[in-house]
Amino acid sequence: MAIWIEKDAKVLVQGITGKQGHFHAQKMNEYGTYIVGGVTPGKGGQTVDLGVFGNWGKKDTSHLGDKLPAKQAPVWNKMLEAVEATDADASVIYVPPRFAGAAIIEAADAFASVRGNGVIVCITEGIPTLDMVKAAEHVAKYPDVRLIGPNCPGIITPGEWMGEGTKIGIMPGHIHMAGRIGIVSKSGTLTYEAVAQTRSIEEGQSTCIGIGGDPINGTGFIDCLAAFENDDQTKAVVMIGEIGGNAEEEAAEWVADNMTKPVVGFVAGMTAPPGKRMGHAGAIISGGKGTAAEKVAAMEAAGIRCANDPSEIGAVLLESLKAAGLR
Repeated sequence: MAIWIEKDAKVLVQGITGKQGHFHAQKMNEYGTYIVGGVTPGKGGQTVDLGVFGNWGKKDTSHLGDKLPAKQAPVWNKMLEAVEATDADASVIYVPPRFAGAAIIEAADAFASVRGNGVIVCITEGIPTLDMVKAAEHVAKYPDVRLIGPNCPGIITPGEWMGEGTKIGIMPGHIHMAGRIGIVSKSGTLTYEAVAQTRSIEEGQSTCIGIGGDPINGTGFIDCLAAFENDDQTKAVVMIGEIGGNAEEEAAEWVADNMTKPVVGFVAGMTAPPGKRMGHAGAIISGGKGTAAEKVAAMEAAGIRCANDPSEIGAVLLESLKAAGLR
């Protein structure tokens, strides 16, 4: 098991004919993601080279049936056409900021119309805030369509070997390893550090999700925590937050009331000066609120063990696993 994305998920790439979309479609295919095609308005009927297969074919793929990688990905003009033709489970968006909001809406309509459900991963950063307000409100009309991002690295469910897992996004697939630790983070690079920290104590990951740090986004901490709580494979969770807003405090309150699995936390921005934007659009302390110290205090009060430095996440996680009788 994993959350939201299984290893045989069928994925469409919105913007597949662009430089970034094409590059990452090849990298996702190399990892083992089942790329079934792409969408670029005006370029329907073309095909895109998916490059090398990485470790596809080096191991037994009988469990995948006919879901083996293609050398070429077909391109459609519209998401509705693509989902109807492929019955895709998910899409990933690599389009410029001014088009990304419309791409999210188009994907949501297509999944809702054809399947009734789907996962949309938006990698694009710099989307105008009003565009994201409109897009997020539109996706919210479809309770079984999930938006991850924008401005995020995506989601990955690692396999036992490359060629079996599914990654939807820009994360380096080779650093991940299948296991029992769920990871959710606002920061892309700190997601990768959390992965390294779990591996430093010989633990792998069930699913890793970068939710992005923009003020308007889709999936949040509580969504991920609830899914990890209900996932049999996940035995503990690492949650990476950052300064600004109150999402971490709300997540801590939810953990205190609902979570039975150990949660380890880290909050980036401990030394950030008030009123100074640090990185993500949402990472700003205003009026003395949203500080790292406040968030750590709320998390620790909810029973979340917090690391003071990213390099300590592995050690704190090991302590939590031992305390829960899992090591």
